[in-house]
Amino acid sequence: MKKKVLLRCLLGAPIGLAVSTMIAIAVSLVKNDGSYYAVVPELVSDFGTEINAVLIQAIFSLVYGAAFGGASVIWDTDWSILKMTVVHLIICSIATFPIAYLMRWMDHSTAGILKYFGIFITIYVIIWASQYTGIKRKIQAMNKKINENK
Repeated sequence: MKKKVLLRCLLGAPIGLAVSTMIAIAVSLVKNDGSYYAVVPELVSDFGTEINAVLIQAIFSLVYGAAFGGASVIWDTDWSILKMTVVHLIICSIATFPIAYLMRWMDHSTAGILKYFGIFITIYVIIWASQYTGIKRKIQAMNKKINENK
């Protein structure tokens, strides 16, 4: 089990970095002023230089992705779908909230934290529902083939 968690963390880490980079590109495209916004300006202030901020954000993006990757082993358990979902959501929330806070991906206020969790849970539910629907369709297709071959 430990080996599986480690392997998933190693797979998730570069995905976290890639997603972070894609978000920075998307933000830069939306701003549409010809500049690349790798990090939020407050992070540059926190770490002194832009390159320090980018480096720290890259490291934390790797950790963010690793947390999601490692937590994915929960889906391999024999638990109920409800228990797996709740435990996975809690682990991902606990692992990623401090990173999002430190990287200033949210306002440092009660409203900012609530907004972060609202967005986080909304995205989580959308991804979960799409995965659930896809798996359910595959199961229905397999059951249909089994019934046709009887």
